[in-house]
Amino acid sequence: MANYYTDHPEIAFHLNHPLMKRIVDLKERNYADKDQFEDAPVNYEDAIENYKRILDITGDVAANIIEPNAEAVDLEGPHLENGRMIYAGKTVENIDATRKAGLWGVSMPRRYGGLNLPNVTFSMLSEIIAAADGGFQNIWSLQSCIDTLYEFGSEEQCKKYIPRICAGETMSMDLTEPDAGSDLQRVMLKATFDEAENCWRLNGVKRFITNGDSDIHLVLARSEEGTKDGRGLSMFIYDKRDGGVNVRHIENKLGIHGSPTCELVYKNAKAELCGNTRMGLIKYVMALMNGARLGIAAQSVGVEQEAYNEGLAYAKERAQFGQKIIHFPAVYDMLSRMKAKLDAGRSLLYQTARYVDIYKALEDISRDRKLDAEERAEMKKYNRLADAFTPLAKGMNSEYANQNAYDAISIHGGSGFIMEYKSQRLFRDARIFSIYEGTTQLQVVAAIRYITNGTYLSIIKEMLEAPVCDSLQPLRSRVAKLVALYEEAVNHVKEADNQELHDFLGRRLYDMTTEIIMSLLIIDDASRAPELFGKSAEVYVRMAEENVLGKAAYVNNFKAEDLPSFRAVEQEAEAGE
Repeated sequence: MANYYTDHPEIAFHLNHPLMKRIVDLKERNYADKDQFEDAPVNYEDAIENYKRILDITGDVAANIIEPNAEAVDLEGPHLENGRMIYAGKTVENIDATRKAGLWGVSMPRRYGGLNLPNVTFSMLSEIIAAADGGFQNIWSLQSCIDTLYEFGSEEQCKKYIPRICAGETMSMDLTEPDAGSDLQRVMLKATFDEAENCWRLNGVKRFITNGDSDIHLVLARSEEGTKDGRGLSMFIYDKRDGGVNVRHIENKLGIHGSPTCELVYKNAKAELCGNTRMGLIKYVMALMNGARLGIAAQSVGVEQEAYNEGLAYAKERAQFGQKIIHFPAVYDMLSRMKAKLDAGRSLLYQTARYVDIYKALEDISRDRKLDAEERAEMKKYNRLADAFTPLAKGMNSEYANQNAYDAISIHGGSGFIMEYKSQRLFRDARIFSIYEGTTQLQVVAAIRYITNGTYLSIIKEMLEAPVCDSLQPLRSRVAKLVALYEEAVNHVKEADNQELHDFLGRRLYDMTTEIIMSLLIIDDASRAPELFGKSAEVYVRMAEENVLGKAAYVNNFKAEDLPSFRAVEQEAEAGE
């Protein structure tokens, strides 16, 4: 029987990373739960076995329930009835199956009914579910919004809402509005305090809200009258049981049809303040978005895997000109690149998740006791690494998901364009990944300061010093040559001291940064498991050479006076008026 976890040993490999011991020890607080909760691990080895059991259960549900339902969900999609969103019938089956499997609220502490899973394991679950159905992963993974409530809400709110998520209730984050998409400082949904009822009231419209008719919402709203920027925004908790919010419209989308994208109308809806006023955007949404971006990275890796699976299976079966097409160089070149992107992308995803786990666990511990100097330094280090790696993991994996889905169709030829084949659905689903929760262009904006201040370069040079097996030393030496070109390109842009040039070349610097880091990550993986990653390391480094050499030449030969040639005709005309 198929299993989306055990069928891919590359996932389990990442449970053996050297940082996992530190992550589990921190997350389990030296295994203090073992005396109170029957399912709590007694030591590190027991915790890892628990993770494997949960992953195995998820792999089974994904392969044998969610994936077989995916086509029907794509065809039916959600619909609107009397101001309420109704899931597709098979989506209801998926939710029920994951509830019965105990896969809700999994990151939450056991005292609230959760499984206390680290982010690494949650990301693995997310990847597996996304491989089965990227649209359903949206619904399921939004349970991670509860992390923000746990982090910033009161104990009373935690006790009230977290057990409900652990029991299988759904969540959404209601951020964007018709006039406030990526620019969340323009959010105008109004929050006013009702003295008589001792609660907040929300009025206004939210648009493009994923899973928008969920049970519990985290809502960004303007609490400070007269303000127009992010400092006037606060975070609120809306409970669907209280009423006051209707679904006005469900978007008809290109892909992820099972994931409802709603326009919501708030009419005097009762809500609770989460945390402090004025901190909604500058603190709480930033935490929420970073978690969501890592979720999209996991979703992307899942679709990368499934696209590769589809392309590989078809190439093995399809014969042309007297032989299977997998023997054609043009096809096996495509497949080898797809696999290399998948393996390197997964490595970046889980490296980022590990960084998040360490700093989040220490941050959680700091609420109960004062951290010592060594712990504070560790938390600061991994917070910075997580902040630097998240835009790389989200941006590059979302691009790779699009590329792998595109190539899967190419391998299928004309059949890939036919709706009966899965590859077209993967292609449609993947397109949104590089758009929502911050476009790739916004991931470049998030990463660029770490490029120009030398953070990534320092990380890369440290990675170059890590030991690898003798057979991979030549490969790493080739990457070291790319690093020299990369450093030259970064310095060229900095020395130009021109903001427009800096912005124009930012995407190329971002790509170079990520491709070099991913090359070093996959070399490290191949050094520890050559049977799994040896070929991908060879292919990925060659691909990185091809890309970095070209981008370095482009950047180092580009000057500010070249910019007018690239400005739109309309822009030139506008400037002349």
